[in-house]
Amino acid sequence: MIETLDLSKKFGDFWAVDGINLSVKPGQVLALLGQNGAGKTTTVRLLTSLLNPSRGTAIVNGFDVIKQPDQVRSVVGVLTEQHGLYLRMTGMDYLDFFGKVYQIDPSSRIKRCLYLLELFGLEQVSSQKIGEYSKGMRQKLALARTLIHEPPVLLLDEPTSAMDPESARLVRDSIARLRSTNRTIVICTHNLVEAEALADQVAIIYHGKILLNGPVNEIKQRILGPVEFEIHFKGEWSSDPIGLPAGISMIQSGDHYRRFQVEDPLNTNPLLLKEVIEKKIEVISFHEVTRTIEQVYLKAMEQVHND
Repeated sequence: MIETLDLSKKFGDFWAVDGINLSVKPGQVLALLGQNGAGKTTTVRLLTSLLNPSRGTAIVNGFDVIKQPDQVRSVVGVLTEQHGLYLRMTGMDYLDFFGKVYQIDPSSRIKRCLYLLELFGLEQVSSQKIGEYSKGMRQKLALARTLIHEPPVLLLDEPTSAMDPESARLVRDSIARLRSTNRTIVICTHNLVEAEALADQVAIIYHGKILLNGPVNEIKQRILGPVEFEIHFKGEWSSDPIGLPAGISMIQSGDHYRRFQVEDPLNTNPLLLKEVIEKKIEVISFHEVTRTIEQVYLKAMEQVHND
């Protein structure tokens, strides 16, 4: 759905985006992560044909961002960090206005507006002025606007920026409901909790370049190593060491727990549990240690700063 090849943008002597290569398939959610000024917003503007690349190109839903800018804009829905709501309009009038911009016929336009207001839980306030909306309601209305023309690609720039936790949760839930086999979503954010909740794929951008890119689980294994499991138990661990299957190593221990690094959990975890049971160790829990995108991001940044 989105393919970039050496996508780059230069402002004067400064490369805001420098040689980005991305591939996002239909139905995927890509989280583009990075610090403020890393190049996320510039990348979005390139993907929507609002800026022309200085080098390289991108294809969005089959259209070239340089040669076919009008077609690109017709197939993307864009939520900018400053979404420019018209506060004197009602929610219904606002969506209807953008339906006219996209030249949707009147009958279909009204149905579409009503559907989106219901989808985002705004039907009860559709006749109120937007200036009376809460932050969460305004953001949901802005999301509804991006969908007015049923685009197959959504580009969301900091969708929960400066929002309180409750409003941010409402917006994240709304984005999660938009996932489909036919719609691709790119979320530019520095909110790592948001990325963890929504993304299938992660790309970390730093000074305009991609540091890491790939499916979430693959990125975690590449940066953090094999998955880890913990066994919590009652009583004492046998002083006679258990025989660990190949591919498992004990990396941490405490009075009532052991942590193991496991290369092939599907095949070796049953063997590990068998050894534990045969030693008559009273197991309270056996679980995978949670590993987050935040850990990946911080370690990637640490490596950059140490190089």
